[in-house]
Amino acid sequence: MSFPWANHYAPKHPLMKWIDDRLPLPRLVYNAVGAGYPVPRNLNYFWNFGVLSGAALAIQIVTGIVLAMHYAANGLVAFDSVEHIMRDVNSGWMLRYAHANGASFFFIVVYLHIFRGLFYGSYKAPREMVWLLGLVIFLLMMATAFMGYVLPWGQMSFWGAKVITGLFGAIPVVGTPIQTWLLGGFAPDNAALNRFFSLHYLLPFVIAGVIILHIWALHIPGSSNPTGIDVKGPQDTVPFHPYYTAKDGFGLGVFLILYCAVLFFAPNAMGHPDNYIAANPLSTPAHIVPEWYFWPFYAILRAFTVDFILPAKLWGVIAMFGSIILLFFLPWLDKSPVRSGNYRPAFKKFFWLLVIDVLILGYCGGSPAEEPYVMISQLAAAYYFAHFLIILPIVSRMERPLPLPNSITEAVLEKHGNAAA
Repeated sequence: MSFPWANHYAPKHPLMKWIDDRLPLPRLVYNAVGAGYPVPRNLNYFWNFGVLSGAALAIQIVTGIVLAMHYAANGLVAFDSVEHIMRDVNSGWMLRYAHANGASFFFIVVYLHIFRGLFYGSYKAPREMVWLLGLVIFLLMMATAFMGYVLPWGQMSFWGAKVITGLFGAIPVVGTPIQTWLLGGFAPDNAALNRFFSLHYLLPFVIAGVIILHIWALHIPGSSNPTGIDVKGPQDTVPFHPYYTAKDGFGLGVFLILYCAVLFFAPNAMGHPDNYIAANPLSTPAHIVPEWYFWPFYAILRAFTVDFILPAKLWGVIAMFGSIILLFFLPWLDKSPVRSGNYRPAFKKFFWLLVIDVLILGYCGGSPAEEPYVMISQLAAAYYFAHFLIILPIVSRMERPLPLPNSITEAVLEKHGNAAA
């Protein structure tokens, strides 16, 4: 399909012509995120969160590299090295808080990015690979965040590592050897701290590599849009630059304002006070809890309290990992030919129930493992799996979607016509 507005990359300067002949990197950038890339004209601000995720990763890599210059991955001095960064290194307090809160903001924009994909059917054909690679990024993020949480070597760091690696111990026969292999011993210590630090430093660059594949896979079918219908012609698109670079730039400005507000005025709001206590293997905290972005999965893990054929702990581990693996099959569980939730009235209601359900799971995951939180976790976990395995397949086959517009342009003109009226 040809786009009359899409000017082909034509370098003017002799040096740029020479580079383009030998390494056409400027041409690649121009066609990927410049005026040569056609994008549906009706994207809303929910499409900003992909760019914001990339910005958050960049913040994490830059602050992480500088922090690594001053951090010591040794059980005897790890906690003190973090305090040294906070108190003695020039602007060390800001770098440490920027990194810690950057992780939270990274997960915030990624969760919004995922739920946008769920609502607008961005996982449906022909974008299945975009969705699958996105989930791989999410899993890598979770692994990186968990290992990063261990590094300050406070009470929550130590006992979080103990509990999470202990999950592998629930696997029959091979569980205990795997746990010992992961930790490099029978409990978190120098070996675990060293390997976690090494992997925590490495994985963000792996994430960056998968993001390149994610964007590449996106550029093959092109971006989805709020109507969920395909581009019919050049009238349905605009160049990525300057239209969406400006829109993404505005979103990035809002993101940075909120991020800096938390960084400078409430830097510990999303952390746990017990992590300012040095790790002590002889003193178990009253309430061991991971970082907030793991709470929904932690609630699913704790929802199983009765042995049934298999131990309850193993059921919890299976359910926790299954809650994420389940999303890999979503493109084939939802059989509806309509992508966008805007035209699926029954789906839309159940989608908002799912959002509420995940928020309830998150609240229960951060609460003590006692009643009524355990029972609520069990009900919420049951609905989570029922939504994807029972409700979504049934709704996708039985619901009657609303009439779709004939084109993206028609939808845009109708929207603005109604607004004008």
